[in-house]
Parts: sequence; structure tokens; C-alpha cells
Amino acid sequence: MFYRSGKSSIERVVFHKMSPNETLYLESTSKISKNDVISFIDFQIWDFPGQIDFFDSSFDLEIILERCGSLVFVIDAQDDYLDALNRIVDTVVIASKFNIKLSYEVFIHKVDGLSDDLKIEIQRDIHQRITEELMHENLEDIHMSFYLTSIYDHSIYEAFSKVIQKLIPQLPTLENLLNILCSNSNIEKAFLFDVMSKIYIATDSSPVDIQTYELCSDMIDVVIDISCIYGPKQEKEENGSNENPSYGTDTYSVIHLANSMVLYLREVNEHLALVCFLREENFEKPGLLDYNFACFKKSN
Repeated sequence: MFYRSGKSSIERVVFHKMSPNETLYLESTSKISKNDVISFIDFQIWDFPGQIDFFDSSFDLEIILERCGSLVFVIDAQDDYLDALNRIVDTVVIASKFNIKLSYEVFIHKVDGLSDDLKIEIQRDIHQRITEELMHENLEDIHMSFYLTSIYDHSIYEAFSKVIQKLIPQLPTLENLLNILCSNSNIEKAFLFDVMSKIYIATDSSPVDIQTYELCSDMIDVVIDISCIYGPKQEKEENGSNENPSYGTDTYSVIHLANSMVLYLREVNEHLALVCFLREENFEKPGLLDYNFACFKKSN
């Protein structure tokens, strides 16, 4: 939502598979753009350029915000962000009058070049300043989530995963089903991924370990890359494109890691894949896991 903060780069990397290095050549967004995402849930991403006055009378904020589920603010962590924080507070004050159900997310972006201590310091400073300003506006009940993000690692995917999960009404049910699957199959961790974006729309209730998440996320790329080379060719859709030409019905893959762990991937539907992380000794009866997965798939 701010000038040269990296909004367009995030959208291109997460939802259009652009390489992070290619985003260096993107021009600044000069007009409002809309991106339709078709997946387990269909949603739209509206990119507002930083130079546009969101409060101009030419904008009908009621129409814009009444169907909005989340407002995501992107801040350049390597730039002077004080003006950006003021605009965030002003936006929240106005938006809260039109839609009380909005969730507010702050991506503290471009942190890949910063030390860990500086990242924490910047996040704490931004959190404190915004919280104090919201209290001054008598909006202490507004809850905002803060994420340290970069397009050069998995942090942007994890942040977007948390944002999207808040928009899924079936999330508690999905989490419960994954908990049952993990318990019955001795799975350490399970993720339900949107294959196109690698956003996980649900996971079991155990804590998310970033290294485990990265392994499970990377497995999707491995499966798609190998399928592109060795898998059967598929005809393109009528519009001439195919989002996941190598990912189809009954996609299945197992990878045995050097540390005696196993990665297990199964297709759920054309948009979703289940990726599990389990110990090798718990994979001695893969038929049991296959059966439990079939029950999980049928329940969705």
C-alpha cells in the first residue's frame, strides 16, 4: 500500500511464479490493479499504488471495503517508515467505520538484508508505534498482525498463508481433520497446500517449524518439475493456459531424506495437495497411511 514497498513483487512471486530476481525490473504500480485467485476459495487481490490518495472523494470506500476480508499493508523495512505508519493508522480509522470484520495485516518487507537483531527491533518499533496511535484513536480493540517478509525466502509464503487462513470459515474443521490424520498415522506435521501459490491453507495444531515448512513447500516444486519432464503431456485449457500442467488427479510422491525422515505428498483435488512429514519407522506400513488419506480426502 506504499510507494516502492514491494507489493507488486510479492504478488508476482507468490501468485504468478515470477523469479524474485526478475522483480528488479518491475515498474512502480501507477494504477489500481486486481488479481483473481482461483483455488480452494476464490478471492481477489487489489493492489493500491502508494501515490494514490485512498481517501479521495472519487473512491466509494463503502463499496470497496464492505466485501473486503483483509487489508494488507506492505512497509519497506529498509526505508524511513514513519509516514507509512501514519497512513496505516489513518486507513484503519476510516476502514473500521465501514467494515468491523476486517482483519489488518502488516508485512514488514525487504528484511532479507537486515540482521536478526535489527529485524526484531524494527518489528517491535512498528508494533509499538501503531498500537499507541490506535489507542489514541480509541481503537484499542483493533488487532493487527505483523510479519517479517522477503520474496527471497519462504517468509512471504508463510505470511500470506496466515492471512488467507483467516478468510477460510472451514479452517477449524480442516485443522481438526489434519489432527486426526496425524494422530492415526503417526505424522509429525501435515500441511494442506494450494499448489499454484504454495500457500498452506491449513495445518495441524502442532507448532510450525520453518525448516519443516520449507521442506514440504519445496517438495511441491520438485514433484511439478519432475512431472514436467517425465509426466504425460496435457492439453491446454480453452483459454490457452494451464496453471498446473504437471499436477493432476492421483498425483503421489514419497521422498526419503538422509535424516531418516519421509516426505509424503498426495493430491486432494485440482487445487490442493497434502504434504506430510513423518519418521521413517512410521512409514513401514504405507498402505495404512494411504487408507487414512483416502478417508481424509473423502471428508473434504
